[in-house]
Amino acid sequence: MIPPLDVETRGGQARTLGSYGVATPELKSSELKLDPDKLYLEEVFTDRRIGTLRRLTAVTKDGKPDPSRTVLYIGETQIMTPAGWIPIAFEISADSLGEAAEKFGPLAKDAIDRTVRELQELRRQASSSIVVPQGPLSGGGGKIQLP
Repeated sequence: MIPPLDVETRGGQARTLGSYGVATPELKSSELKLDPDKLYLEEVFTDRRIGTLRRLTAVTKDGKPDPSRTVLYIGETQIMTPAGWIPIAFEISADSLGEAAEKFGPLAKDAIDRTVRELQELRRQASSSIVVPQGPLSGGGGKIQLP
């Protein structure tokens, strides 16, 4: 699993993004610092058509490759929704860039399908949380009274 790498702000709340896009509990401002023992060199590869691959190579504090940690691959694409573009990111378990590129398509489809299901569930939850006013439905009984 990929360690938390980014901070996202929604509704004024800061959250850590672990596994590229999965929100974890809120961070305190004192926790906003890089861990020098968990640094990665990030390279971006793209076909300029369907998405990008990010290769994260573990490095030491000095920026030299750290062979004791594995190279990570992240696939990224996006989908269009009525609300605009939504980025989709997913981890790819691979031993080389070529293998990551081969696995990109099926893993991207799985990530998109999962995101669509999550959006449908959010929409369902939002539609079932309609607030109904309390009180009698037929004339009178309201709280506003005229003299």
